[in-house]
Amino acid sequence: MPGRFLTDENETRIKSEIAKAQAASVIDRMYYMLATNAVIAGCAYAVSTVGHGTVTLAPYWLLLLLLTLVVRGGLTAAMMRRDLANRQPEKTLRHLAIGKFITGCTWAALPFLFTDFDATSIDGGVYLMMLGIAAATVLMGAGNSFAPLAFALPVHLSVIVSLLPQGTHGLMLALCVTALTLLLYRGSKQSEVTFASNTRSTVQAQALAESLSRANSEILTTNAQLEHLAKCDPLTGLANRTAFNEALAAGIANCQTDKGDQMALLVADLDGFKLINDTLGHSVGDSLLVHISRRMRQSIHCADVLARLGGDEFAIVYTGPHAVERARRQCEKTLERSHDPILIADHSCLVGTSIGLSIYPDHAANAEELFICADMALYRAKDGGRSRWCEFDPSFRIAATRRHQIEQDLGAAIASGAVEAWFQPQVMLDRSGIIGFEALVRWHHPQLGAIAPPDIVLAALATHQSDKLTGTIAEAACRLLKRLPDLGLPHATVSINVSPRELSLYSVVDLVDAIVSRHKIDPARLEIEITEEALLDTATIGDQLARIASSGYKLAVDDFGAGHSSLTYLTGLKVDRLKIDRGIAAGVTSSRQSQNIVSALVGLGQSLSIDVLVEGVETPEDAAALQDLGCHTAQGYFFARPMPPERLDGWIAEHASSAPTVDARRIAGAMG
Repeated sequence: MPGRFLTDENETRIKSEIAKAQAASVIDRMYYMLATNAVIAGCAYAVSTVGHGTVTLAPYWLLLLLLTLVVRGGLTAAMMRRDLANRQPEKTLRHLAIGKFITGCTWAALPFLFTDFDATSIDGGVYLMMLGIAAATVLMGAGNSFAPLAFALPVHLSVIVSLLPQGTHGLMLALCVTALTLLLYRGSKQSEVTFASNTRSTVQAQALAESLSRANSEILTTNAQLEHLAKCDPLTGLANRTAFNEALAAGIANCQTDKGDQMALLVADLDGFKLINDTLGHSVGDSLLVHISRRMRQSIHCADVLARLGGDEFAIVYTGPHAVERARRQCEKTLERSHDPILIADHSCLVGTSIGLSIYPDHAANAEELFICADMALYRAKDGGRSRWCEFDPSFRIAATRRHQIEQDLGAAIASGAVEAWFQPQVMLDRSGIIGFEALVRWHHPQLGAIAPPDIVLAALATHQSDKLTGTIAEAACRLLKRLPDLGLPHATVSINVSPRELSLYSVVDLVDAIVSRHKIDPARLEIEITEEALLDTATIGDQLARIASSGYKLAVDDFGAGHSSLTYLTGLKVDRLKIDRGIAAGVTSSRQSQNIVSALVGLGQSLSIDVLVEGVETPEDAAALQDLGCHTAQGYFFARPMPPERLDGWIAEHASSAPTVDARRIAGAMG
């Protein structure tokens, strides 16, 4: 078990520390004890000569004893040089005990060197010296009992054995020495226990102090890491929103302190990142964010903070001298570098960057307003075509307020019928007949006046009401389709516009199917228009486009020629009509290039059996030029402006009376 393992490990460490302390205690006093031993040995020899003369074995004993002391001194010096007390404490204690035992045995031999050794004579002084040196050795080695007793016990045993033959008084003395030996042994053991206990307490206290120190260090490190994580984006390593908010507030405070200083805020957003993330996977998206963050870090200099606010949104704060000029230069530099493709997992990813710039105190009085201003500028950069930067202008705030009011009032306007469909006729260029109508959204706001259709569509997307808006227009289209046979137009179609983003948000086909079924309309008479860019996103909305065709609805591509399409998608999705962008038609009378484009698109439609309709025809010269280029159908102000449904009856009647007689089959053919 982990707890038991840690306990055993600590106990082993404590025992090792106790052994080190014991070995150190013995070695520290070794030279003193050796010197004392030598002096007392000399005294014992001198006393023995008084009672027994010099012609004995005592001189040899003294030489042997001194030799053991010298050898022990040398070994002690060697152990101290090698620091054996710390490195191998138990081995050191064993060596010390062996040395003491040899010296003790040498001392124990002294009484047996003389045949008439008598405790009641001067020889008693030798006994006292022997017992004294033994007691001193035990007292001086209180930390460890094994080594001191290895010296003392042979000495005491020698005294006891030598006293026993000396009669009654010898027996009494032997008993006294025996009692002294037992006390000395017990005292040595208790001293060792006390020493070990004190050492254990010291080691435990040190271990506790070290543990507390480590814990405190770990807490400080963890706190530093948590503080770093609290202010760091875990994916890119950049500052996060918390750190950004602090830097923004600090920058404004510094500007307020140093009058005249400015601060610039850049808010950047990646163009096309969502498509890469959705089609190639989140792992590729994350790798792309890391790469772009690294590229930003390398290209941005002298900025106060570079932060990832979340998703694919980044922010850069500049303060200090020339902050605004540096920020503007950084915008240009960032856009220039964003044109380089990035290789991620064998995928070449090309993402643009849109940037909004705001300046304190020129544009805002606090951090929150400054960020809102930068966000407005970013929105304007995206609205202006993406992959560009835009500096905040006070007019943006007015536009944002207007946009906010549109978004707030849209739901009620749809429910009340204030948002309605107007219809623009689609006719034969020779004005021989009407082939259909395009439903266009209209809303006259009580305070803001007429709202532009793109603003209505964007507001619906922003407020998640696109399905309600499309449903309202589809309902109006179906009501008109039910009336057209009575107006003499049984084959005319009505088209409604659906944005590519709507196709990825909800099932347009299910919504339109329900409305068409309720009005009992032939699906072939309802045309669904998508913009050209939708053809390039078949990975996301391909299934919806295929369902539109398979459900029987006509499919038209609006603003054709203004973007980049693939002929494969045109044939694969069974497109019924191409609507040439009004920007091409506007210059057809004066621009040879526009004429060539129109002629090519008409030829493309004929080759693919796709009807071609020209938008934005505003003059009779445009109509004549387009007709000469092979166009047959068109719509525009030259023929009719968008009008509410109640005015269609009169316009159709007027147009029918002025139109030349024409074969109805020709009109039906133009309608597909």
